[in-house]
Amino acid sequence: MEYRTVLTTCTYCGCGCGLYLEVMDGHVVNTIPCKTSPVNEGKLCVKGWNVHEFVHSPKRLTQPLLRKNGELTPVSWDEALDFTVKRLREIREAHGSDCLAFLASAKVTNEENYLIQKFARAAVGTNNIDHCARL
Repeated sequence: MEYRTVLTTCTYCGCGCGLYLEVMDGHVVNTIPCKTSPVNEGKLCVKGWNVHEFVHSPKRLTQPLLRKNGELTPVSWDEALDFTVKRLREIREAHGSDCLAFLASAKVTNEENYLIQKFARAAVGTNNIDHCARL
């Protein structure tokens, strides 16, 4: 039996609470708050305590999917990103950058949300960005 803990950041909101995931034989089995984290100081909300439960869900996406012939088909990251870039360019050229919008996530860090808004504004040229955080 192999047991270890992995220090990480909670994925449920942008607060950035520190926690340890308990890993037994390669499977995440529990969550422990990080007492030395300056963000949460050893405390977690109910979502943080249960953050480990989705990791091994059979419903979780594990690779990119593209719709081909009406079916979602697994593809490589390169193919998925190339398709996305191509379609964003086509739409922007046909209708202008303000026809595009981005929805950021509450399940990533503040830094990752900053990057998506920077991408939307600087790379794509739209201010149409929103966030779904409901803390």
